[in-house]
This record gives sequence, C-alpha cells and structure tokens, in this order.
Amino acid sequence: MTSRATPGGPAAAPLRRRGERMRRAVLDATVDLLSAEGLAGATVAAVARAAGVHETSVYRRWGTRENLILDALTAQLDDALPIPDTGDVREDLVSFFACLAELLGTAQGRALLRLSVECDDTLDDRRGPYWSERLERAAAMVRRGVERGELAAGAEPGLLVEAVSGPLFTRVLLSQAPFDRTYVERLVELALNGARPRRHP
Repeated sequence: MTSRATPGGPAAAPLRRRGERMRRAVLDATVDLLSAEGLAGATVAAVARAAGVHETSVYRRWGTRENLILDALTAQLDDALPIPDTGDVREDLVSFFACLAELLGTAQGRALLRLSVECDDTLDDRRGPYWSERLERAAAMVRRGVERGELAAGAEPGLLVEAVSGPLFTRVLLSQAPFDRTYVERLVELALNGARPRRHP
C-alpha cells in the first residue's frame, strides 16, 4: 500500500480512499502539518499530498480550508481528552487534566496550543465557539459534582475548569516550567477547595 507522505517529503500517489478512512487520513495529515509548519503550511494542497488523496476530494468534503482545520483540531483534542465519569469529581478532574498535561507535554500538543493563539483573520471569528465547546464539555464534570453534593450549589463550572487549565497553558506558552500528574493534582485540589460546601460549626 502506498504510504502517506510526511510534511515536506515526497508526495504520495493519490489513493482511492473513501468514507471514514479518507476522513481520518486527511485529518491526521492536517494535524501533522499544523504541528510541523503552523497555519501557513496547512494548505489544502499540502494536506491532500500528505494524505495521499486528491485535492478536489478534500474540498468536496470540507468546502474550505478553515472547515478542515477546525475539524482536525476538534477531532485531535476530543480523541485525546475524553470526559471521564467515575462518580467522584476529584478523580474525574485529575484524570481529565492529566490527559491534557500529557498532550501538552508532546511537541504536537504544544504546537496545537500555540496555534490556537496565533493571529489568523480567517479563523478568529470561529475560535470562540470552538474553545467554548471544549470547556463546556469539561464543565460537565463539575456540574455532576454539584448534583452529587460534592461541590457547593453555587460553584461555577466554567471558572473551576479555567482555574485548572489556565496554569497549565501558562507553563506551556510562557514559563516553560515543568508539569506532571502531581502538579495537576495540586491544581485540582486548590480549585476544589474553593468550590466545596462550607461546613458550619
């Protein structure tokens, strides 16, 4: 079988891929190019060459480069960040953010995070809903904790998620300080301490 070309490498002969196989090949090629070359390198033509499919097939399925890039980023993050439901809010949050930390610890994860804050007029008006949807999925873990009585009724799901994710993003984008599961556990505990029900004497 003809293999998919690597970014910057020789073009693969177009394959007769269809359906989900074609979609996965194109999305994987898009993420590879975004990670290696940024937005400028992720053209439809380059993605089609790397995936070994016809450029017209990419346009037929996604319509625009912007649709393709957002679909690729969504699939990448959603695959890497499943939303756990263990019955314990602390365990859910630690598991989720440990997966996020693991992703951000890779060259690909760091590149994708930097990509999300790059300036590009063609994507700016669609980044808001994209990130809002990802944070909303994570906030569901907090809402379940409120419903079970683990967290105070007034706990703000979005704020708690941002309280944990913000320091992780800062370490990747600004300080380059190390982070691991222990660091994630400390962040989660700090956030939960401000959201647990207050015990009255």
